[in-house]
Amino acid sequence: MGQKPTSDVAAPSVLPISLPPATLRPLAFRTFTKKHNLTLTSSALQAIATFVGTHCGSGWREEGLAERVLEETAKVWKKNGGGVIVLGEGSDLANILRNIEGCMVGGRVVPKRALSQHGSLRSEQGLPNITYARPDSLSREDSPSRLGLTTLELEDAEEDQHTKDPRQWLRIVDAFEQPHLTYNASQKHFDSTRKHASLFSDPSRRMALLRDRYQLVHQRLLRNEAFQTSTVALSYSKSLQRSSSEMVMPQQAYKLTPIANLLGRSGTTHVLLGLLGNSPTGTLILSDLTGTISLDLHHAMPVPEDGAWFTPGMMVLAEGLYEEEGSAAGPGLAGDSGVGGTIGGRFHVASVGGPPCERRDVTLGVPGHHKQGSSVAPGGFGWVDFLGVGSERANGPAMRSLEKRIWEGQDLASEVQGRSRMVILGEVSLDSTRTLEALKKVLGIYGADRAGQTPMAFVLIGNFTRHAVLAGGANGGSIEYKEYFDSLALIFADFPSILENSTFVFVPGDNDPWASAFSAGAAAVLPKRGVPEIYTTRIKKAFATANAEANRSANKKAKGESIWSTNPTRLTLFGPAQELVVFRDDLYGRLRRKGLQFQKIQESQDAQPGPGGENGLQGGQKAASEQEIMDVDRTIEDVESTQTEAKAKDLKAPNIPSDLHTARKLVKTILDQGHLTPFPLTDRPILWDYGNPLNLYPLPTALVLMDPEAPSFALTYEGCHAMNPGALVVPGKRGVAQWIEYDARTRKGKIRDVRF
Repeated sequence: MGQKPTSDVAAPSVLPISLPPATLRPLAFRTFTKKHNLTLTSSALQAIATFVGTHCGSGWREEGLAERVLEETAKVWKKNGGGVIVLGEGSDLANILRNIEGCMVGGRVVPKRALSQHGSLRSEQGLPNITYARPDSLSREDSPSRLGLTTLELEDAEEDQHTKDPRQWLRIVDAFEQPHLTYNASQKHFDSTRKHASLFSDPSRRMALLRDRYQLVHQRLLRNEAFQTSTVALSYSKSLQRSSSEMVMPQQAYKLTPIANLLGRSGTTHVLLGLLGNSPTGTLILSDLTGTISLDLHHAMPVPEDGAWFTPGMMVLAEGLYEEEGSAAGPGLAGDSGVGGTIGGRFHVASVGGPPCERRDVTLGVPGHHKQGSSVAPGGFGWVDFLGVGSERANGPAMRSLEKRIWEGQDLASEVQGRSRMVILGEVSLDSTRTLEALKKVLGIYGADRAGQTPMAFVLIGNFTRHAVLAGGANGGSIEYKEYFDSLALIFADFPSILENSTFVFVPGDNDPWASAFSAGAAAVLPKRGVPEIYTTRIKKAFATANAEANRSANKKAKGESIWSTNPTRLTLFGPAQELVVFRDDLYGRLRRKGLQFQKIQESQDAQPGPGGENGLQGGQKAASEQEIMDVDRTIEDVESTQTEAKAKDLKAPNIPSDLHTARKLVKTILDQGHLTPFPLTDRPILWDYGNPLNLYPLPTALVLMDPEAPSFALTYEGCHAMNPGALVVPGKRGVAQWIEYDARTRKGKIRDVRF
């Protein structure tokens, strides 16, 4: 009798081999670093090499078994929230490899059981999505050693010539991939709520969006010296006095009063922090988490005078006198009835200003970067991974060390100077022949650079059409919109050396699909998704052709790529070391339309101290430097400054150009608010569950505010370099193209122009 056939087939056996890490390094680098922007430490490479040799055997190279294992390992590491540096210490990598072993048959990873597609892969032992601000309160699984505080071994990665190209460490983080963090005021750290994010969120998320904005500004403000108790403030005022060339009196500490605590305190002076808004009757109101009160701004003075805009939807500091309802307007619908949390009475504002800005190194608590005599208490959230590229405490020191070695490399010094550049082009209207001519001229300038000198990135910012083409009418439709990008692909095809060596990032505007189909070019909801893929096929084909020709050479490099990102979007370089925010909006026009108008201050009033005395909110602005007129670091400081009011008059120098004054005013307004769109949700809608990408906290290294109506500028405020490239084709100048060239090495940008 023959044997009964069985359905079980024995898996082919694998003969283990001893695989040296050096032999696996080229394949690991190609998979982890070039494809997934990850870096393997020596211990991680050793662990993976041992695993591949044991479970893939001699067919790891010929049969492609190792490549599949490396691919799945990298995907799962990123899916579990791991940083850019893959560590071999701890149990994270071991757990991933153990799960992969359970999905392998005969040395192969079974596709149906692949880890990157497995819904239940995430376990309690996986890497956390976020690390909190207090290391002493972390659990054992979230200990600093697991998060990368241990010594990182980057020597193996640095041995490869490809890692000396800064573009290998460039990552684009769009708004919908950014971790969704919410500040927990009770425990003073950030919570991750990404799993609850939705495009159709609960109405309660609208109030949570405004509450989170208030709490971020409030905690930032309380850490400022001017709002700390005297015992803390005196310790910093001593160093301030030593560093000053003149005698400066210590500044008094301010105390924020909740609006609800104004009841029963008529005739007293207070400092309030709240959200400026309009009541249903049209009067101005100020709201915080405890209540709302009507404002009287007839005698208010802005701080600094003509130095910032104040519009409904902004967080403001207001100093003034509270007057109870009995002596103000009577109760009723006129605004003092107390209905809906409104406090009876009226707050007569003497001075109003924005919350002082906080530098990035102070927020993150970067060791050795906090300046002596700074007016903000050191500390911050160094353990928080705000962008999913690793936290400052975990990966910052190692990445900054790597950045320094790349920038200062003697053998590649000349090449690095070219590769450190980013070219930022604004208002690239593809339906204009003049714009296409200007773009071709700009690309021709950089296409003439020799190999290794090409900028690492080109950022093209919309609107990509002058009209909302998908809104119907005579502006065209979907077919015409695709033809515009096909024309751009033809221009790109003439510069293969740029395409194969650079990363192109496209940031859409309000005229671009799909939102323009129903907004007709008006202010659409933010964040805005990138240009749909159906319009970009020809451009992707141009990049594929250029990369195919480059791969024929013996010296293979990282492929050029086109990334269609969101508005806003973020570019990170060397993990948490550098962050560049790109945002397209008509901020200047909206601020001018919505800004409050204050009565002009008489000359006689200028010579007298305001209601708060010399230490009031209107005191304290430093003179601008003549040597660096484009650098406004600490030129305008509100409550944290200790300079006298007389010295603040130097800011009103008559020789400051109007465009520079407008640029300073715009940058100060946005950075002090810590938000890209400080307007009411009715004027600039925001997806309630995706408001976090619009926050500027911590302050980025560089900020691109693309606004064609505002003057072009490149200046620095509180350590953040702000830029506006303006329209590529300069209006009012015939045949002039203009853009910004940002140098990541110096962290400065400069305005360039050329005739075409």
